[in-house]
Amino acid sequence: MQHFINVVLPIPLEKLFTYRISKAEAEWLTPGIRVAVPFGKSKIYTALVYEIHTTPPEVYDAKEIHEVLDQRPIVNPIQLKHWKWIASYYMCTLGEVFRTAVPSAFLLESETLVLKNKDIQVNENDLRDDEFLVFEALQHQSSLKVNEVATIVDRKNVLPILNRLLKKSVILLKEEIYEQYRPKLVRYVKLGKEYLSEEKLESLLASLTRAPKQSQVVLALFQLQATQKAPIKVTDLEKASNSSKAVIKALVEKGVLEEYFIRTDRVVYEGNDGNSEIKSLNPIQKSALDDILQSFEEQKVSLLQGVTSSGKTEVYIKLIEQSILSGKQALYLLPEIALTTQLIARLRDYFGEKVSVYHSKYSLNERVEVWNNVLSMEAKAQIIIGARSALFLPYTNLGLIIVDEEHESSFKQFDPAPRYHARDAAIVLGNLHGANVLLGSATPSIESFYNVQTHKYGYASMNRRFGNVLMPDIELTDLKEQTRKRKMKGHFSERLLEEITETLDANEQIIIFQNRRGYAPIVECTTCGHSPQCPNCDVSLTYHQYRKQLRCHYCGYHMALQETCQACGSPTLDTKGFGTEQIQEELQELFPNAKTARMDLDTTRGKHGYEKIITAFEQQEIDILVGTQMLTKGLDFRNVNLVGIMNADSLLNFPDYRAHERAFQLMTQVAGRAGRTKKRGKVIIQSYNPYHQILKQVSTNDYMGMYSEQIYERQQYKYPPVNRIIKITFKHKNFNILNEAAEWFAKSLRNVFGESVLGPEYPPVARIRNQYLKNVLIKINRDWAISRTKDSIKKIERSFNAISQYRGVRVIYNVDHI
Repeated sequence: MQHFINVVLPIPLEKLFTYRISKAEAEWLTPGIRVAVPFGKSKIYTALVYEIHTTPPEVYDAKEIHEVLDQRPIVNPIQLKHWKWIASYYMCTLGEVFRTAVPSAFLLESETLVLKNKDIQVNENDLRDDEFLVFEALQHQSSLKVNEVATIVDRKNVLPILNRLLKKSVILLKEEIYEQYRPKLVRYVKLGKEYLSEEKLESLLASLTRAPKQSQVVLALFQLQATQKAPIKVTDLEKASNSSKAVIKALVEKGVLEEYFIRTDRVVYEGNDGNSEIKSLNPIQKSALDDILQSFEEQKVSLLQGVTSSGKTEVYIKLIEQSILSGKQALYLLPEIALTTQLIARLRDYFGEKVSVYHSKYSLNERVEVWNNVLSMEAKAQIIIGARSALFLPYTNLGLIIVDEEHESSFKQFDPAPRYHARDAAIVLGNLHGANVLLGSATPSIESFYNVQTHKYGYASMNRRFGNVLMPDIELTDLKEQTRKRKMKGHFSERLLEEITETLDANEQIIIFQNRRGYAPIVECTTCGHSPQCPNCDVSLTYHQYRKQLRCHYCGYHMALQETCQACGSPTLDTKGFGTEQIQEELQELFPNAKTARMDLDTTRGKHGYEKIITAFEQQEIDILVGTQMLTKGLDFRNVNLVGIMNADSLLNFPDYRAHERAFQLMTQVAGRAGRTKKRGKVIIQSYNPYHQILKQVSTNDYMGMYSEQIYERQQYKYPPVNRIIKITFKHKNFNILNEAAEWFAKSLRNVFGESVLGPEYPPVARIRNQYLKNVLIKINRDWAISRTKDSIKKIERSFNAISQYRGVRVIYNVDHI
């Protein structure tokens, strides 16, 4: 009897692929183990075993697997169930979920090696110049990688050259799989075996009298051995003996010292063991905790709505403590890496090394180590804190999931597939594990609050700030009036400048919020009106002053700032609009003695980018912090007394059904950074339309007013949470083909769904990276079976792909688009 396995390949193909295995392999292979398999003509991929069976495939002959990569599964059955749900619900393939879920170090792919063909005699005169360069390099090296060939011939595309050399039989190609993860090995030293007896040791010390530096190293080693029982690192010995690596190396070569390596984790917590006492809760927090526990008993997801600075984190910590005491793992999801920086310190104060962190700023090797720790249920991975990718770790005993700031759009993955929402996927994961799920926010999303109103979720609220501090005083400033009376200085109103001066005099800190990075979004010639556009996308280039560059925020294209207009040659260039850079520059001119800093995508690159800025601001090394929406997400600064919102209108006037909800959430959240300890904070919102309904609701903290208005509008126009929506995006480099294809698809959808189909319509930016885009929106009634609806759409897609001229058009599904 033959044995087969079905495997998941990390590529966007719908079906599983079948490979042949031996009887011995069939006996010990289990789902979740990685195997290397040949795919296509010569490529080798890492695949995941999905099931083992004895049914041969009907359409093709099953190939044999290349090799088995693991001794034990790296993915557990619950994860596979969860992935299957994500693939089915978000209309993508299991392979795409696999690629996103595991650290890329686990996805070994083969690398093509170029080898010299030793069996033939090559006539060098028959070779072209570029071919000869490759041939000559192979005389000195046994093999070359493809990127090394590209460097040698100084060309990006080297496939034509390699194809010509293959035809002439000059080279051979070989596929080789390589491991990306390398364990961290630390060098340690001990005294050589020969010198362990006293006589030998005496003669050694006598012989080293003529080499004082070497003698110093040996004596330092004795001292370290006497004071610490742990093995001695080479770096510690270097420091203690005040010598160099070369001296230690000489002693190792002599056999006086013996070196050895110990494998250690890259992610190490060096601090106390969580000695801090968990704070006792105040009556409001206790009442909220009781309501949450009541919901958990009824096996409901619970929503905690607590105003900014009401002490939600303390409630979370109490729940995490209960989960850990019952021997279960806890997952704490956050929308932004910046937030993890502050929370890690707080959680480690209480729980010590039980806390592990997982997000995209960690290196490949660090992520693999956290994955392995969670898989082995190590003591150091009982509490996981991280951004949305932490959802995919291999939990075996999950007891609690907390989704903090659940309203944040950062929880939704936009590109590439799977385009999942971490909040919704976390609720499903909680169900699979039988874990409790808590959503927390000061400004819950309309969907979550709707689920509370329809009794699907439990609810707890905290409507007063911790320590009974008053909510910030919010003041609206009319920019139209200020401009008319000429009371503006740059982009600052007279009122905001007065408050900044007062706050600086009182030695308190200020946050200025402007949701646009760069210096100015448009550079325009005042003579002819021309403004530089991105050659690959339909957007103008943003001016970044610190690099003297014009940059595209969609594709990354950049060019140096021109001295004259590219169209008419006039030197009359001016900027329109303003970003965080310009605000920072104006503040430095207006308040030269104040220390200003900026927190946006440009200043937080690198692993510790967030940490440096947040720590400096916490330690009051910065007086004024200018930032984008990164600043709005639950950060806790003790000394901030003033928050300025530069231009509220840019948030309100946005072509999106969620614009008002988002504007309310953003402004309420950023306002919540002010006055979090004793003194009441102040918030100044600048707007050309201060009488806008949303601004009034923000100033009175009227969440229910905003919710009632928004839910009424959503019911009228059939938007979530009343209806579900699926956005389908079409992508192609040819404008006319895209138009035809989108029209064909939309027409077919209308035959099935009727008036519920909107579009096809161009998005605000209709071309990105030289690909034209067109969107179709389907509004799905809550009564319709969602799986049948998706099957109908997939059926239309199969017919669509059968039309030859539309085959190159990419169809992208975004379920529950936000």
